[in-house]
Amino acid sequence: MRTKSIIAAPEIEALIALLAKVPGLGPRSARRAALQLMKRKDQLMVPLAAALSEAAEKVRPCSNCGALDTQDPCALCSAPDRDDGLICVVAEVGDVWALERAGAFKGRYHVLGGTLSALDGVRPDDLRIPRLLERAGAPGVREIILALSATVDGQTTAHYLAERLHSLNITISRLSHGVPVGGELDLLDDGTLFAALQSRRST
Repeated sequence: MRTKSIIAAPEIEALIALLAKVPGLGPRSARRAALQLMKRKDQLMVPLAAALSEAAEKVRPCSNCGALDTQDPCALCSAPDRDDGLICVVAEVGDVWALERAGAFKGRYHVLGGTLSALDGVRPDDLRIPRLLERAGAPGVREIILALSATVDGQTTAHYLAERLHSLNITISRLSHGVPVGGELDLLDDGTLFAALQSRRST
């Protein structure tokens, strides 16, 4: 009877299996990454393990906007020089980072935690929509920018939010020029994001 060959120690296999779960890394990329980590243990693996441990212990979602930070409220919500009258709604924290890289927005953010999806079973109750409605109705809020990806789920979510926010006496706008249909915000370049924010339109 042919026995299964042992490729690597269980600890290495466990490392590869975990790396393979990271978005963008498949089994082959995970194996290459694991090998590099082990080859550069002192320079890369040990510092990475320490950084992961510290992030797991200290980083948490902001109770106000949903962004990730080590403080609550987060640095963006606490910054005194940002415009409280503008709230930019995004699906994920990565979208906040992308828009901040573009440098075109100086208001506040609201992270939904995903988009509505019938196929994936994501319903309005699964997202941070109640908190958004609460923030949108606060005194001084002038505009809600629906900065959601130009995908079917993103546009479905934007349409749903526009309907929920319609009764408020505020401007509701969406990103327009520069965002291709099917495009993900976190994959767009800074110039495209800047143009999209500057040319947003009312909905």
